[in-house]
Amino acid sequence: MLMPALFHKARRSGNAATGSAVGRRDKSPYPVRPFQLFRGFTVRLAIFDLDNTLLAGDSDHSWGDFLCQHGHVDASEYQARNDAFYADYCAGKLDVVAYQNFSQAILGRTPMDQLARWHAEFMQEVIEPLILAKGEALLQQHREQGDRLLIITATNRFVTGPIASRLGVDTLLATECGMQDGRYSGTLAGIPCYQEGKVRRLQLWLDEQGMTLCDSYFYSDSRNDLPLLEQVSHPVAVDPDEVLRSTAQARGWPIISLRPS
Repeated sequence: MLMPALFHKARRSGNAATGSAVGRRDKSPYPVRPFQLFRGFTVRLAIFDLDNTLLAGDSDHSWGDFLCQHGHVDASEYQARNDAFYADYCAGKLDVVAYQNFSQAILGRTPMDQLARWHAEFMQEVIEPLILAKGEALLQQHREQGDRLLIITATNRFVTGPIASRLGVDTLLATECGMQDGRYSGTLAGIPCYQEGKVRRLQLWLDEQGMTLCDSYFYSDSRNDLPLLEQVSHPVAVDPDEVLRSTAQARGWPIISLRPS
């Protein structure tokens, strides 16, 4: 998939374009508050969903499976609830607060050093086999073009932080875990990074960075990401679910696969 040129030269002063916020697609190639590498040039934003986009599976649901398989939770109860929440997610009707409080509860009752050991095992046993070579190649393509990479995911930061690091992506917007006295509280913190919440979280980050979505890319597999896909300049459906595939076809969005041929 060919990408546009590396940098986008800014307009001279006196011809600045109107700034754009999330919620409106600005067709101007020049954001009013560019993230500047050096005078006159701006950096494009390349945004990636994680689960079933850069990974060949869902890290959040897989973490629950890992806990069950290793006897860290009561598998008979936990597995059924984990599967039910995942089915709701796939159907676009997840109660994200209820799910996050369910999935984060174990973080609150487990020592931090033990969680770190569990996660290291999880990375090796579960995540490494899910990492897609074509996904890594796409990340590298955007890097080489000078784009700023960002992963945005509904999965919590405990699960996804090490995965983003493994993929070489420094900027991660994830659902946040509550903290208290240096350890996890076991409950959700802040705005869940899910559906419209992704748009809100991204807008807050854009405001902090002084950036816009001008000429931005967003890659996702899920119907749950339609609110954000509608905001970027270049929405791309990646191995999409049926709802996203139908929407992408109707709107003329590119559809690609990062799975092995």
